[in-house]
Amino acid sequence: MDVVAGLGPLGLVAATVVATAGAAVQASAGFGLALLIVPLLALIDPAFVPGPMLAAGVICSAGAAWRDRASIQWPSLKLALVGMAAGTIIGGAALKLSHGRDLSALFGVLVLLAVCLSVWGPAFNPSPRAFLLGGGAGGLMGGMVGIHGPPLALVLQREPPAVVRAMLGSFFTVAYIWAVAVLAMFGLFGRADIMRSLVLAPGMILGLALAPLLIAKIDRVMLRWIILAISAASGLILIAC
Repeated sequence: MDVVAGLGPLGLVAATVVATAGAAVQASAGFGLALLIVPLLALIDPAFVPGPMLAAGVICSAGAAWRDRASIQWPSLKLALVGMAAGTIIGGAALKLSHGRDLSALFGVLVLLAVCLSVWGPAFNPSPRAFLLGGGAGGLMGGMVGIHGPPLALVLQREPPAVVRAMLGSFFTVAYIWAVAVLAMFGLFGRADIMRSLVLAPGMILGLALAPLLIAKIDRVMLRWIILAISAASGLILIAC
């Protein structure tokens, strides 16, 4: 209750609106939650980031994955999750030996390069190796700079929308739970963070409920360009940070 009281009515409404918008985009396009809401939540209350946002984001990601569960490609998802787990460990270890600012810029350039290759390069069908490397790159980026989505989203960019949402939703669910668990192990996710997660939860649920209105307007071609646009924006933000 202290968390809610500290926000005040205006802050509570603002956090709910931001969470709703971000969840609606992620549940309809497959990703984009962190890119859209982290800067805004940080303005409302920096304590919302990263733990509470990640914990509340599980609702959105798991709900989206469940909604399109029939489209989950289990062998490919398992490979992506193996890559994510390994990439996260490597990223965490490398972070202790490197400078975060330089790494953010490097990842930003690599994401932009991948976007350019996707737009102007030849089309490809995702292979098992692509899912393993996409998940690994996502885990590496997530462990070092907090952004998981672009690598695997780019691998999935030409897949049917239901497959994109199901695969990314499942991937993010595990990635977010793992990230929160790591934060908790290091004493960085406690009771106050749980309360902030609960503050964001209604917005996540509402955004998930509103997502079908957007899904009905997003076809395969449009979703590919949404993925490319969000990935490019992520790359630019990483370079600027």
